[in-house]
Amino acid sequence: MIHVTDHALVRFLERSGALDVEAVRQALANSLARASRAAQRVGIDDYEIVADGLRYVVREGILVTVTPPERFPPR
Repeated sequence: MIHVTDHALVRFLERSGALDVEAVRQALANSLARASRAAQRVGIDDYEIVADGLRYVVREGILVTVTPPERFPPR
C-alpha cells in the first residue's frame, strides 16, 4: 500500500475541490485573532496558544505548527 504524506493529502483536498483550504485557513486565523491581538499589544512575536486540546505555535507572528499540547513541555 502506498503511504500518503500530510502534504500530499492537503494538496489533494485543495486541488480536487474536496475542501476549501483558504476557508479553513481563514477560520483558523479568525479563531486565533484574540490571542494574536493580545500578543501584538505587548510586543510579543513568538508565543503559543493552547486551546481546544491543541497547541498552536506562533513564531514572528506566523502560525508555524499545531501539535498536541503534551508534545512539547511549556517553556
